[in-house]
Amino acid sequence: MHRWRNLIVAGVFAASACPASPIYKWTDPTGVVHYADHPAPGARKIELNVDVVPAVHTPSSPTAPANNAAPLPYDHFAIDSPTREQSFFSEAVPVHLTMQPPLRASDDLQWTLNGRALDAYADQVSFALPALPRGAYSLVATAIDRNSGATLNSATVAFYVHRPSILNPHHHPR
Repeated sequence: MHRWRNLIVAGVFAASACPASPIYKWTDPTGVVHYADHPAPGARKIELNVDVVPAVHTPSSPTAPANNAAPLPYDHFAIDSPTREQSFFSEAVPVHLTMQPPLRASDDLQWTLNGRALDAYADQVSFALPALPRGAYSLVATAIDRNSGATLNSATVAFYVHRPSILNPHHHPR
């Protein structure tokens, strides 16, 4: 029994010492993002720095201001919807931010989806993202004090949009 354990431990160390093979990412004409270990036309190489360390779960919390301004006075600032790693199969993705106290008159609220500002939803704590294409998304809310420039970011929420396929046996036409 000990011999197998030693072989397993040796294998884990050997695998972590080997350089990672390259990973390529591309989007096909239908908007589907692909990842593979071989390049495809239009693919870009993704560098991964992977260290083998024990996983430690730490609860998400808002990010403190990056500058020297006083922190914004929100006791709670979190995206409630979508939830972390949630999958959507419907037409719209409901978005909701809980913040205590409510947004101050001197603050702006900005939303960022996959690194791009959602200007149409500025200063809204609740809205729906209509018919996003299939894929993985990350959403962040940011409160910005117009006077001092201090910012407060919510934890990033990753979610996924799936679309029915006629090839899927679970597809039910409407």
